[in-house]
Amino acid sequence: MSKVSIIGAYNTKFGAHIEVKDMISFKKKIDTKSYYDMIIEAGQGAIKDSGLAAKDIDAVWIGSCSPSRFVNQEHVAPLAVAIDPALRFKPMTRTECACASSSVAIYDALYSIEAGRFKNVLVIGVEKMNMLDTPAMTQTLATCSYWPEEGSKGGTFPGLFAELAKAYAAHYKLTDSEFRTQLAHVAALCYKNAASNPLAHVQNGPATAAEILALPDSGKGSNMMIAAPLRLHDCSLVTDGAAAVVLTTTENAKATKKKVVEIAGIGHSEEYLPLSKRPNKWVLEAGKDAVAKAYKEAGISAANIDLAEVHDCFTVNQLLCTEALGLSADGKAGVDYVNGRFTADDDKVCVNISGGLKAKGHPVGATGASMHALIYKQLIEEPIGLKPSKKVPQVGVTMNVGGSAVTNCVTVLRRVK
Repeated sequence: MSKVSIIGAYNTKFGAHIEVKDMISFKKKIDTKSYYDMIIEAGQGAIKDSGLAAKDIDAVWIGSCSPSRFVNQEHVAPLAVAIDPALRFKPMTRTECACASSSVAIYDALYSIEAGRFKNVLVIGVEKMNMLDTPAMTQTLATCSYWPEEGSKGGTFPGLFAELAKAYAAHYKLTDSEFRTQLAHVAALCYKNAASNPLAHVQNGPATAAEILALPDSGKGSNMMIAAPLRLHDCSLVTDGAAAVVLTTTENAKATKKKVVEIAGIGHSEEYLPLSKRPNKWVLEAGKDAVAKAYKEAGISAANIDLAEVHDCFTVNQLLCTEALGLSADGKAGVDYVNGRFTADDDKVCVNISGGLKAKGHPVGATGASMHALIYKQLIEEPIGLKPSKKVPQVGVTMNVGGSAVTNCVTVLRRVK
């Protein structure tokens, strides 16, 4: 079975790509970078970065969460033909697994290369979220929950992750003040990292936990409660964006590239969709299973990881992912963040050096592809934004989840040349 490597990557600018004409109702919105534009930009960028021509691409996968609701477009895979006329008649497939949609697209593309069906595959993740108003956007995302007992009952993703947060704090006996301080340190690290990332949605967020903790609870500029214990600065953004990677066999990559990053191991594990069925909500059990699979396939342990991009849709999930990856002991990730670990200056491992979902942004269908693209760029020493200051990274890991940590995708990326 052929091993698979990334040979090209591209990430669009993340942000709210709209112009609002009615600042009172926020309903008159002009699309300044469309869903279609972002697919073309990301696809063309990744192909160019790979050194291939479009005619060399054998197939395309697109990961996108809910374009039918966000932009009234289904049947999105054929949109990739617009990237280049040479892609006409190539097979194209769309995958959907909520926020893990494009990680699953990467895995499907990898399987196709391992099977020998294709040699070079383009994978794109994309989402355009900001054309909807807040109620419609919230309901769209709620369809990624277990609708009969969550979305249909008014459940939202801040509310679902708040349940994980409450379970975590209770299990590890954290006071409200201790937990709030831990979450503020997570958010501050992501804001600080994003300030150096030219592609990030937020580049001027509060860079210290003290600044976040000093914000008022209500009013303009507040850190208001969204779903207790999660506040505004614990939540990721509503973001538009796309990212893409080109995959090929490692053998082909070594023959054509001076620097090669191999997908050394993957783990893909599913959890019960209803949160009510999970007995231990203070830990990502399916996430840990995905980590074990990925590490085993790659032949590594947590000690080998130089940098990680983890799924901080909410700050509590950054704690949970950090522990699932084995970078912190269970119940101790918050303490580690408070103690200053995981920064770009950490001599062991850097976490969310891009700014993470919290500050880089979270265009749900694009997030997995973006994680892979940015880790790849770090490993070939072409970082976008910050780079680790204490070492040249050789091994990176992505941990991307869909829904309330239901679909868990972990990828180990390793520099092999």
